[in-house]
Amino acid sequence: MRSHKIEDDTIEEVIKPPMADEEFSGNKRVLRRWEVILLAVLCIGFTVFHLYVLNVYSLEPLLFRAIHVGWGGALGFILYAPVKRAAKVGVPWYDWLLVLASIACAVYIAIELDGLLFRAGAQFTTGDVVVGFVGTMMVLEFARRTSGLALPIIAGLFILYSFVGQWMPGVLEHKGFAPDRFFTYIYSEYGIFGVTTQVSSSYIILFVTFAAFLQVSKVGDYINDLCNALFGWARGGPAKAAVASGIMFGSISGSAVANVVASGMVTIPMMRKVGYDRPTAAAIEATSSTGGQITPPVLGAGAFLMAEITGIPYAQIALAAVIPALLFYTACWIHVDLHAIRLGLKGVSRSELPPIKLMLTRLYLFSPLIVFIWALLEGYSPFRAGGLGIVSALFAGWLSRVFNDLTSADGVEDPRSVPTVMAALLMRFAALAAAGVLLGAAFHYVVPAIKPFGQVAVWTLVAVLVVVPAALFGWRRTLEALNLAARDTVQLVAVCACAGIIVGVIALTGIGGRFSELILGIAGASQLAAMLFAAVVALVLGMGMPTTAAYAIAAAVIAPGLTKIGIPVLVAHMFVFYFAVVSAITPPVALASFAAAGMAQADPWKTSWIALKMGLATFIVPFMFFYSPVLLMQGPWLGIVQATVSAGIGVWFLAGSTEGWFGGRLAMPLRILLFIAALNLMHPGGVSDFIGLGIGLPIYLWQRLQLRKAAA
Repeated sequence: MRSHKIEDDTIEEVIKPPMADEEFSGNKRVLRRWEVILLAVLCIGFTVFHLYVLNVYSLEPLLFRAIHVGWGGALGFILYAPVKRAAKVGVPWYDWLLVLASIACAVYIAIELDGLLFRAGAQFTTGDVVVGFVGTMMVLEFARRTSGLALPIIAGLFILYSFVGQWMPGVLEHKGFAPDRFFTYIYSEYGIFGVTTQVSSSYIILFVTFAAFLQVSKVGDYINDLCNALFGWARGGPAKAAVASGIMFGSISGSAVANVVASGMVTIPMMRKVGYDRPTAAAIEATSSTGGQITPPVLGAGAFLMAEITGIPYAQIALAAVIPALLFYTACWIHVDLHAIRLGLKGVSRSELPPIKLMLTRLYLFSPLIVFIWALLEGYSPFRAGGLGIVSALFAGWLSRVFNDLTSADGVEDPRSVPTVMAALLMRFAALAAAGVLLGAAFHYVVPAIKPFGQVAVWTLVAVLVVVPAALFGWRRTLEALNLAARDTVQLVAVCACAGIIVGVIALTGIGGRFSELILGIAGASQLAAMLFAAVVALVLGMGMPTTAAYAIAAAVIAPGLTKIGIPVLVAHMFVFYFAVVSAITPPVALASFAAAGMAQADPWKTSWIALKMGLATFIVPFMFFYSPVLLMQGPWLGIVQATVSAGIGVWFLAGSTEGWFGGRLAMPLRILLFIAALNLMHPGGVSDFIGLGIGLPIYLWQRLQLRKAAA
């Protein structure tokens, strides 16, 4: 069993975190020591710069986003080699040229800022054209190194389409654009520095920093230990612990592959130990980790992009995701349980699991999430809520060091009584909650009140509210979290900038409007056919790409067409967002399934199909809230409760149908009937619920009767 004490960090851990959570990291290079130190300094500066601009001193948006992409590109060219498994240690000379070129593009925008804003979209100079071309090529290479070939190839096809539009057939035809006009348009706030980069430079960097501080505070390790302590002993316990970990850790990380890497190291070996085969263990981890992308309060990075594109507050989007996330994990849990019953799988001995009493004494580590949710519900901006969450994480990390007296030197449970331990827990939780509320009040009321007294007074208060918690948390830990945040953001910077190329081409050529006309034409024959077409396109766009990029493209191409056929904006965007998410477990290119299969040494193809079966509910739920938005918390509470309960029964029937076990082995005709019952129950409505129960309950009673006869 792992030690549950938090040890002091070494300088090596500060400058080079042991694990990075990017979705593509096979071509990360080995750096010389001085390059590691330089990279750490640049990463820490990158994070601090963004926190400063977002919370203290704002910059002109174009300048801020240019620095964001240029600085992020410099980090990417240092951190990633051109090809995987590069033999040479250190950064070669040509990559240093790319680092300088990435910075130079941002410097040019800083120098020519006034002129660029004046000439935007109308005129351009030779310097604008050169920087636009070089900057666009840099973004494509940056995305290729960090995110693989899929996204740059799609972006390259869109670029090519801009030049050959006059020769394209039908709805694809347009007048075509000259290179100078194209590159000056794309390398501006209409393309690369548009809405996608706006999101990555604001929401994403802030919430990734929040997640980094939670990770350094050992919240991720604690969640794995807590889930194993709560569920590891039960039937199929390690698999249930993986599902629970996906719910809790996914709300922190917001990255499917990051969740697989972080929790799979513990859960997959434990699942193998109790009897799960390799593909099933990998599929359970991949599916539960993918669900973190749709789990509030911190959904995948695409949700921040959705808030920016639609203008819907992030808190409302997070609230709308509650019921679908609940249905997803209910289906995962039932699948795991039925699989364990069918194969007779047991749990892990309690002696091999973390002590439950010790885990309960550390529930206060959830306080940063509580403060974050409270701040959003109180109407604070996402920036302020994320900042309060970061400061609360500092306090939580400090308390976890101060109160290590609840664990003895050999790592066993504290001998004190449960009431005493729980009283200590409540005191710590109350202290952290009070600290978060006081910080929120200070930033919300006190800082504006003292502004008339000058910047010195403001900076003194900010120093007290930020520097003191950082000092208590530990400077090494603080620097490690700042370093880790930048490393984890690098890939998202590249993805959002490259997606900006595609979004810019769609706006420049008008292909988005033509695609909307195509969806309208399909919807004229059948609205369901239009939704199926949109779902397939979103899945195809998401294969081999991170969710953020997949959603950004789908939101630009598909969502406008869905809104034109009368679908509400939130429903349309949640529809394409969900299919962009589940592309991570959809064959033939399923990133989360492949990552889990690699960790379990399993067949990636078989793993993907099992994960697809487990996550089948998520493919159906978007169509359900298309027919009735009550599953997105849109409507009267009575209807929402009824739809939630009936859909919950529906996913139970669905899991029994796909698993082939429902109170006993299920014959194929009964599996088909149970699948039909599940679809009726997941469809909101009294008549469909009655039909679903009328089909499903007799099957359940029949299975129970057969089980009793077999037992007799």
